[in-house]
Amino acid sequence: MSEIDILSFGETMAMFVAEQTGDLAAVEQFHKRIAGADSNVAIGLSRLGFNVTWLSRVGQDTLGRFVVETLTKEGLDCAHVEVDSAHPTGFQFKSRSDDGSDPQVEYFRRGSAASHLSPQSITAQLLSARHLHATGIPPALSASAREMSFELMSRMRNAGRSVSFDPNLRPSLWASEREMITEINRLAALAHWVLPGLSEGRLLTGFDDPADIAAFYLDQGAEAVAIKLGPQGAYYRTQLAQGFVAGVPVAHVVDTVGAGDGFAVGMISALLERQSFAEAVQRANWIGSRAVQSRGDMEGLPTRLELSVEFETANREQALLLQG
Repeated sequence: MSEIDILSFGETMAMFVAEQTGDLAAVEQFHKRIAGADSNVAIGLSRLGFNVTWLSRVGQDTLGRFVVETLTKEGLDCAHVEVDSAHPTGFQFKSRSDDGSDPQVEYFRRGSAASHLSPQSITAQLLSARHLHATGIPPALSASAREMSFELMSRMRNAGRSVSFDPNLRPSLWASEREMITEINRLAALAHWVLPGLSEGRLLTGFDDPADIAAFYLDQGAEAVAIKLGPQGAYYRTQLAQGFVAGVPVAHVVDTVGAGDGFAVGMISALLERQSFAEAVQRANWIGSRAVQSRGDMEGLPTRLELSVEFETANREQALLLQG
């Protein structure tokens, strides 16, 4: 087997996206896709040419087969996706929004196969990966999945591998807000690169200013922090530098879901290619802006060729505007 560049883990659900706008109860036709922030990032990194291994569980059902087949077609190594005969594959319904507003989403994931992830799924082969990407979603699914998240992040960091972490808060999955804040910050302390949104950072740290939010995580052991500011761009801070990178203008926002995942794809890919943190944020902003211009959670994530051609073109145009 080829070397694992990136290990990612979590829950991929089947997703039924409404074909018509309006209340989900009145919609009669849906399009079947997949959904999951963790696997969105894995797919985005695979499209950029990285060898990505996906660790998860699905039910022994048709939705589970659909999920694995879709991820495999996207280039992910799914050899470590376990099939659970006792628990089902999670799924969701998602409304259609044509005005850029957040869609309505209904989840059916409680007790799913992925919620039964545990440290027993961790193997020596998985720990050989160069990089681990983690989010705050798996630890919200169950106590055993939370234990696995801590185990993976701790062992990868102790082994000298790089670790990225996106809080990706899901308050409805936690017993309380206080528990969510405590556990997510414990996980963030195990990461080299922490990637919260501004509202997430404010809730998790109690600070309002991006610089103070970033300082909180740097003091906890992070090497660098990038804070997503939506259309405005992102703020970044390391032990040596800090700065603001403006967002990429978008004429028409189609679907906001997946923008943060696109941002993570840009950050991780650029940093693994030894680019500076400022350059990584610039790429992250661009991929995030591309994601919101496509319907679907991961459909707008670029291939390596699209990144090379379109991103370079966008950079040249921006440079000309600044010169003008």
